[in-house]
Amino acid sequence: MASDFAALYAPGTRVVVTQQVPKLGNGGETLSIQVAGTVVGFEQMKTGSWYAHSKDHKLWLDRLKLQKEDGEIVYLNLDQYSSIDVA
Repeated sequence: MASDFAALYAPGTRVVVTQQVPKLGNGGETLSIQVAGTVVGFEQMKTGSWYAHSKDHKLWLDRLKLQKEDGEIVYLNLDQYSSIDVA
């Protein structure tokens, strides 16, 4: 994903990221949040969590670093429920 991402969303690109959490059980609603900002960087970073059969036996996450309009820097962990649109 890293090389595909770098080609599509280079630093300086304005994006809107929608992240969703499926809600299981009664109702089945999906919770979602949107974050808009300028791409500062993207990298795959390992967590402190242990995960067998992966690089360094750690859980690796795709992390997107954005700068929001007010200057705040945010890191977003991307997963299969995340979508990114160019703003």
